[in-house]
Amino acid sequence: MIKRALKKDILMYIKHFPSILITGARQVGKSTLAMDLGIDNYVTFDDITTYESAKADPKSFIMSLKKPVVIDEVQKVPEIFVAIKEHIDNDRTAGTFILTGSSNLQGFKEISDSLAGRIGIIDLYPFNLAECYEKDTNLIDLLLLDKLPTEVKEIDFPKHVIKGGFPEVQTIEEQKILYLWFSSYISTYIERDARDLGDIRNLDSFMRLYKSLAFRSANLTNKADISKETGIDNKTLDNYLSLLKNTYQIGFLTPYFRNELKRLTKTPKVYLCDTGILCHLLRITETEQLMNSEYKGMLYESFVYSELLKANTYAKNKVEISFYRTSDGKEIDFILDNGSSLSAIEIKSAKTVTMSDFKHIKYFAESAKGLLKTGYVMYNGNKVLSFGEHAGTKLYAVPIYLGT
Repeated sequence: MIKRALKKDILMYIKHFPSILITGARQVGKSTLAMDLGIDNYVTFDDITTYESAKADPKSFIMSLKKPVVIDEVQKVPEIFVAIKEHIDNDRTAGTFILTGSSNLQGFKEISDSLAGRIGIIDLYPFNLAECYEKDTNLIDLLLLDKLPTEVKEIDFPKHVIKGGFPEVQTIEEQKILYLWFSSYISTYIERDARDLGDIRNLDSFMRLYKSLAFRSANLTNKADISKETGIDNKTLDNYLSLLKNTYQIGFLTPYFRNELKRLTKTPKVYLCDTGILCHLLRITETEQLMNSEYKGMLYESFVYSELLKANTYAKNKVEISFYRTSDGKEIDFILDNGSSLSAIEIKSAKTVTMSDFKHIKYFAESAKGLLKTGYVMYNGNKVLSFGEHAGTKLYAVPIYLGT
């Protein structure tokens, strides 16, 4: 079994919080991780009898459990959170409840309010490259600490883009089985998670939106165009986008501004969180297809987005991730802000890098007035190369699979 990078942090959290929620998309390994924490007692709301009991009398159900306990698929019985709160108010013993769920608790205000100060929330994503190669490295820490290797062992990177990070697909080699897995995943997600958690009145329009976002990954979220393309009104569109975000299917990236209020008012970029699903929706199943695809750049950028997202959950130096864009078209894919300095990242799908690839980073370095510590072009090669300095910013070309 591949070791999850977050396990060490979770073992630390359960010493301080009376309840922990491990939340993430379906099939990312939440249950497996929870059952690997050394807790013997396990119940799941996938079991119909357990579900009915908890639904009918949540308080008695919680009282009857031997503790500490793992409660799986907790989002199916939202009433249980009030009962857990009452128990914790009487007994704040750390590590009593380990909960797992396929939706983001932050998306359900009344539930998160009831457990405020009583629960630690951990986002679990599919495997990142470091986990796949059983490395203890963290991409964000590598980029921020400026401790770069001189070379990284070359890997079959396109294969990882096509497969994505879901644990089950890592051992699947046959295209037909991979296709069936992703088709089944999407159907199950829509039938079990999306339908249970959201008010989806028209499954066809919801699926049209899902597919539409696949073609728009790594691009600005133009709601007017999306609404027109899918035939979904603005209110329903906002509801569906929130649902997709809270079930970890998509993520939004806000633009970088020093003024936080400005950042809140600007248009974000949207990303599908797993490139395996993205490639499936784009019908890309082979390396040659990926290499010749008009969406190759978007797929590489989406992959790095997911890698940064995953790394940030267990990084020693957590960051705010954003993008940079000017009115005249200058754009940098990612800005990492650790509170005291910035790092800029440009994604390039080619195997070579030239100084011209740093032009927008250099422009940003001049305007950032000493805040930009490093500027990276991530490319499809295996060497770490210095490109000197500009306006006090160190410039590097680094492998897109840095950290493996």
